[in-house]
Amino acid sequence: QVQLVESGGGLVQAGGSLRVSCAASGSTFSLNALGWYRQAPGKQRELVATISSGGSTNYADSVKGRFTISRDNAKNTVYLQMNSLKPEDTAVYYCNMARWFDGSNYWGQGTQVTVSS
Repeated sequence: QVQLVESGGGLVQAGGSLRVSCAASGSTFSLNALGWYRQAPGKQRELVATISSGGSTNYADSVKGRFTISRDNAKNTVYLQMNSLKPEDTAVYYCNMARWFDGSNYWGQGTQVTVSS
């Protein structure tokens, strides 16, 4: 059974940094594409960043240059390093994994990130 567990959210002042993590189990982690999404109150869930099995990354324009997605296949963990945080980055951040052989999508429970001005 695939399971994703996020951690590392919290409250930070504008301009600060935070790193969120997502530990995965139940699938061949290294072969799967991974991503971070976020959902702010009253808004739709949106893509933040993705990383392929080969390490290629993609970012939303709103976070380019400030956020970095990375993966540690030995630890079955994907990270999102967030720097220069802004109040508009406040959201619940969700980890996503697309299983390599059938494209099935899995989601974590989410972790709250709050940026105060």
